Amino acid sequence: MAQGFFDRYESEGFFDEMFDGEGKVRPHYQRILERFSEMDTQTFERKRALAEKAYLNQGITFTIYSGDEGTERIMPFDLVPRIIPADEWKLLERGLEQRLRALNLFLHDVYHDQRIIKEGIIPLEIISTAKHYRPELIGVDVPHDIYIHVCGTDLIRGADGRYLVLEDNGRCPSGVSYLLENRQAMKRVFPHLFSRYPVCPVDRYPQELLAALRYVAPHGNPDPTVVVLTPGIYNSAYFEHSFLARSMGIEIVTNQDLIVKDDFVYMKTTKGLEKVDVIYRRVDDDFLDPTVFRKDSMLGVPGIVNAYRKGNVNLANALGTGVADDKVTYYYVPAMIRFYLGEEPILPNVETFLSAVATDRKYILENLENLVIKAANESGGYGMMIGPKATREEIEKFRAAIIADPRGYIAQPVIDLSRSPCYCDGGFEGRHIDLRPYILMGEKTTIIPGGLTRVAMRKGSLVVNSSQGGGTKDTWVLDEGGQPC
Repeated sequence: MAQGFFDRYESEGFFDEMFDGEGKVRPHYQRILERFSEMDTQTFERKRALAEKAYLNQGITFTIYSGDEGTERIMPFDLVPRIIPADEWKLLERGLEQRLRALNLFLHDVYHDQRIIKEGIIPLEIISTAKHYRPELIGVDVPHDIYIHVCGTDLIRGADGRYLVLEDNGRCPSGVSYLLENRQAMKRVFPHLFSRYPVCPVDRYPQELLAALRYVAPHGNPDPTVVVLTPGIYNSAYFEHSFLARSMGIEIVTNQDLIVKDDFVYMKTTKGLEKVDVIYRRVDDDFLDPTVFRKDSMLGVPGIVNAYRKGNVNLANALGTGVADDKVTYYYVPAMIRFYLGEEPILPNVETFLSAVATDRKYILENLENLVIKAANESGGYGMMIGPKATREEIEKFRAAIIADPRGYIAQPVIDLSRSPCYCDGGFEGRHIDLRPYILMGEKTTIIPGGLTRVAMRKGSLVVNSSQGGGTKDTWVLDEGGQPC
């Protein structure tokens, strides 16, 4: 099929990012193939060790939780980049921007007039029973009507190579620090390769994020104080929280650093209290304010929700955005696009069945062994069953769960995710991948060219989440027309 490392590489019938169905390298990967074919195993292993050392020195880790304990690990990183041609990326940009506009309009609607419910597009019960719907926020306005300031929308490609939306992450989407550090690692390991490709830069993300956060400051404050609120050093994504705060040049705080007085939020400093205008929160709704949500929260700031309701502080993402990334709500996003924008969806959903609907539920229960079952409000690869790979015990467990809580589950066909070459045991083998682009909404909508390509490092696995043994790749968007990315 190819030379050197790729001599025995097989696509095995899947859509492969690097090779076409006849085993020929795709044009935009030709120079990658040539560069890797020049290397021997020893040289390649040195480069892998260099990348791993860089990750270790930077403290680029994540935590896998097992029972009550957490294990901190270096994020697995594969050296073959995922390359997206300019024309493909333009399609994705249009589709992602369209989707985020519709989701923000939906969130404003469900917390105000609820037209989409009144006109029968989405049943009231679907919204009212969503785990992350917050009726406490009905009638609360947010600056510029922006609810999702940072969105991570997961995309996959099926057997035909079409991009599909797998889910939207509109609460606290994580992973962008790995995207940025992957690029730095590739520049260290393959400095000359970048000169042979017109790769769009990604390093402006922190500045674009800060601009979006400053734009949504209360009362149009032109010089707002912005902070990152973290649960603390033991959180699995703490590296990212501190990385982003440092990159934006703003303070990272925990609940112990904040206090609410007279419905304003203040940060404790060595010079006294400083008023905070915008909080980029990486704390879930439930734990944010023990006087409103979970009373046992040790992570929250008492009174912060009341300050938010009165418009004295803004939270990014907004409270209550979880109703938009509920996996049942996801089913209705194409309808939202038609309802609010009068447009056809540019990026389609994966075909989805709702166990809350009697006819769908019957089909699901009769075909559990052929479907992917997902809990409506789980993430990170948890609460999921892939029917063809499940045991009889797992299938019956999910059957009972669906019958007991129909609203809590959806089903989708098994999609043969596209694959990309990954280095495994001395050679390259295909591994399944997805893509999480990051979309920022402030004064403008900004989509950093690329995204986080996640890799199912285990042979045959379709689960790419780091918590389930997944890794990452650098994602290159090509500027083939010479235009600014």
